[in-house]
Amino acid sequence: MLNIIYGDYEGVVTRPEIYFKNTYEDDWITDELSRRMIQDVDRSTVISAHVIESPVLGAITPRELSGGVKTLILIHKVPDMIFYASACGDNCAKWLLEMGKYRDVTINLRHLMDFGDGYFDIHIQNTDQVVHTMKELVPIAGLIVG
Repeated sequence: MLNIIYGDYEGVVTRPEIYFKNTYEDDWITDELSRRMIQDVDRSTVISAHVIESPVLGAITPRELSGGVKTLILIHKVPDMIFYASACGDNCAKWLLEMGKYRDVTINLRHLMDFGDGYFDIHIQNTDQVVHTMKELVPIAGLIVG
């Protein structure tokens, strides 16, 4: 299940792009889920662990990926840490929900992310509530993040 901690929280990696730059491994990039997230979020194709073809920038390295995709990959590959997912845009929300379908995923948000019009399972750790729609999520998260 996707678990969200809203607001300040001790132990969160608040600069995921720096963490990624200094810790990522080649197999993180070539992993099937990472390839799918890179294609969807950045519209880029993984050629190899060191070359990604971007329609805007041409050939890039993993260091030039968007902050959102870097954060998603970290959440996927370093499950014991909590990452600041407000570094992600709303286009990353479906991937957070997808990862949460297969294992417990805990993230930190300091804004109200749009998880879409569908049905989902999100546990808000601040209030220990489980919500299933944006209609249920917004009033709770809005009180916490303002």
